[in-house]
Amino acid sequence: MDTPVMDTPVMDTGGIDIANKHVKSKNRSAPVSENVYLLLLVKLYRFLARRTDSNFNKVVLKRLYMSRVNRPPVSLSRLACLTKNVTAKTAVIIGTITDDERLDVVPKMSVAALRVTKGARARILNAGGEVLTLDQLALRAPTGSQCVLLRGERNAREAVKHFGRGPGTPHSHTKPYVRSKGRKFERARGRRASKGYKN
Repeated sequence: MDTPVMDTPVMDTGGIDIANKHVKSKNRSAPVSENVYLLLLVKLYRFLARRTDSNFNKVVLKRLYMSRVNRPPVSLSRLACLTKNVTAKTAVIIGTITDDERLDVVPKMSVAALRVTKGARARILNAGGEVLTLDQLALRAPTGSQCVLLRGERNAREAVKHFGRGPGTPHSHTKPYVRSKGRKFERARGRRASKGYKN
């Protein structure tokens, strides 16, 4: 006679224990700024990112969300250097284009940016170039074709020089916060071999 097989009782745990249940995305899904023009651009590129397969629009949308620190400016000289071999394309900067007096001759270029300073705009137009807004760019190149996306140096700010290992500690190249740069300031221990060590 066969012995009946007993089913093992299943304990009711009351749901699935998800490890990352309370983890939320740290990335922005909208800009913090209340600038109406920026919000309109977000609305436009949110539509384009959703309705086109273009990765360009997704990147532009993400950069529109960013804070000002993460949208560093691009100077005319840097722009001229970066667009040297791609003159036929439109340079797109999700930030500000600034003038650079050190640049003697501005090459003819086509640019689209969130903002262009007065001096930079005048020099680009005088060179026979063109300056587009991002909504004009969306009409001309809805998928970002013939466009090159550029951005400035994020860590070029003065504040970044003060970040890192404490100034005065061995092998530190962090800039100290001092009243002035002179004979009497930050010139002893750690700055001379005769005073402990020299960085």
